[in-house]
Amino acid sequence: MRKALFRALSLLSVVLFSLPSAAAPGKILGELKTPGSCPTGLAYDGSAFWVADRKEDKLFRVDLKGAVLKTLETPGYMPSGLAFDGKHLWVSDVEEAKVYKLDPVDGTVLKTLDSPTAKPVGLAWGGKGLWLVDDKEARIMLVDPGDGTVLKGFRAPAKASTGLAFDGRYLWVADRREDRVYMVSPEHEDVIFSFRAPGSFSYGLAYDGKDLWNADYQDRKLYRLAVDDGEVSASSATKREHLEATSSILNYGPSALKTLRAYLAVPSDRPNQRLLSVPEFTPQPKSYVQDRYGQKFAVFDFAEIRAQGRKDIRLTVDAELMSEAHYVFPHKVGKLSDIPKDIRETYTRDAVKFALHDDFIQAKVKEAVGGETNPYWVARKLFDWLIAHMEYKLAGGWETAPQVLKRGHGSCSEYTFSYLALTRAAGIPSRYVGSYVVRNDDASWDDVFHRWAEIYLPGYGWIPVDANAGDRDEPGEQAKAFGGIDDRFLITTAGGGDSEYMDWGYNLRQEWTAANGKTKVRVEDVAEWSPLPSGR
Repeated sequence: MRKALFRALSLLSVVLFSLPSAAAPGKILGELKTPGSCPTGLAYDGSAFWVADRKEDKLFRVDLKGAVLKTLETPGYMPSGLAFDGKHLWVSDVEEAKVYKLDPVDGTVLKTLDSPTAKPVGLAWGGKGLWLVDDKEARIMLVDPGDGTVLKGFRAPAKASTGLAFDGRYLWVADRREDRVYMVSPEHEDVIFSFRAPGSFSYGLAYDGKDLWNADYQDRKLYRLAVDDGEVSASSATKREHLEATSSILNYGPSALKTLRAYLAVPSDRPNQRLLSVPEFTPQPKSYVQDRYGQKFAVFDFAEIRAQGRKDIRLTVDAELMSEAHYVFPHKVGKLSDIPKDIRETYTRDAVKFALHDDFIQAKVKEAVGGETNPYWVARKLFDWLIAHMEYKLAGGWETAPQVLKRGHGSCSEYTFSYLALTRAAGIPSRYVGSYVVRNDDASWDDVFHRWAEIYLPGYGWIPVDANAGDRDEPGEQAKAFGGIDDRFLITTAGGGDSEYMDWGYNLRQEWTAANGKTKVRVEDVAEWSPLPSGR
C-alpha cells in the first residue's frame, strides 16, 4: 500500500513539475511568417520589424501581424545583419564585407564602412556603437559607427554565431550550429546562460523592449520569445531509468573482519530528478541516520566476514532524470548580507580540505575577484580562474585545495573541493553533490560516478556549478556548466564536506575492524542503468 501511494504521488508530482514554465527564457510566445524565403538579419525600429532576405536582396518592414509595410533594395548582394540606431538602419553584407548606413525612408546609403572582419554576420545597435559578430573568426566586436574602428572584441559563445540583439544591458547571440541563443555580458565578456533556439536554423535577433524575436532561416518564421518574466529555473524530463547500484565489500584476508559497518546515501527528489519508486535496499538497513547537512543514509552492520568473504549491498530505484537550467540575471542577484544566516554559517566554514586562511588561497581569490562585490560575478570570476588554471588528470590524490591548485590538476572531486575553497574564502556559500551517472547509452553502467559544486546566490538560491564539466574551450560550453546540468545524473548526496557518516565521500562509506594481523578490504561500486518501458 505504501509503495502504491508513493508511486501515485510521485507520478503526480512529475506531471506537475514537468509542465512547461509559463515564463522561462526562450519560451515561444508567438510567431509570424517571414515575407521572404531566406530571412537573415532582424531589427526593431520601435513599432515594426525590418527583415533582411538573402535571396531577394531586400529589406522588408513588417508590422506586428506580419503585414509588409515597406520594401527596400539592399546595397550589397548578401545582406546578413540588421540594426536600428533610433533613426537609421545599418546593414552588414557578408559578400562585400561592408556595413552600410541607410535612410529607412527611401534606402539611401548614407555611409559605407569596411567591416573589420570578413564575415560580418550579425549586427546590433549598442547605444554609442555597433555590435558585430563574425562567424568565421567567432568573435564579437564593438565598432565605432563613424569610421569602423574596433573599440572592443572578445570571443563569441560558439563557432557559428549569426544574429545579435542588445537589450540595453546584455547581448543576445544566436548560433545556428548549436541551435542555441546565448545571453552575454558585454562588460564582463562572459556567456551567462543559454536556451535552445525555437527553430532549426537560428539567424537574426531583435529586442522589442520586452521580448526577444528570432528570425529562423529554415522555418521562415519570426519567433517571439520570452526573456525575463520572473522564472529563475526550468527542468525538462527526458530519461526514465531503473537503477540497480551494487556495493560489494570484499575481504581479501588473510585476517577475518571482526566488524563491518557501511553507510549508503539515500536519494530523494530534487529539481533534476523525481523518484518513481521507493528506494529499496538489500539487505534491509539496520537503521537510517541523517548528518549535519540533512543528508539521509541507510546503515548496515555485518558480523564476522572471513578471509575471501564478501558482502553485497544493493540499492534499486526508478527515477525520472531531467536537465536543469538556471536563468540568473546578475544585476538581480542580492548582496552577501541577504543570505540567510544559517546557510552562510554552515556553508562558508573552514575544513581540513579547504584551508580557507591559507596564504595561497587568499592570494588567488584576490587575484581572480579583484574589487568585484556582486556575488554572481565573484563566483563566476572564480569559476573562470579555476578552469583556466586546472586540467583533468587522475593523479595526485585528495590533497588540500592549496596543494591541488598549486599542482594544477585533479579529478572532478579536486575541481569541486578547490572551487568550494575559493568560493567560501570569498564569502559565497557552497556545497557539493555526488551522483550516479548514465554513461552515454541509456542502458549502461557506471563505476566512477561524479560530483560537482552548488553555490548559494541571494535571490536565486542554490545553483549547480560544475567546474570540471566547464573546463571546455567554447565560452558557450563553459557557461552551460555554471547554472545547468544535463539529464544523466541521479544525485544521491548533498553536503558541505566532513560528514559525520560519509566523511568527504559520497554514495558509500564503510568502516571495519580486523580480528588480528593484516588484511585488505576492497570495495566495488557499480551502478547499472536500464531504461524504463514507456508509460511505466
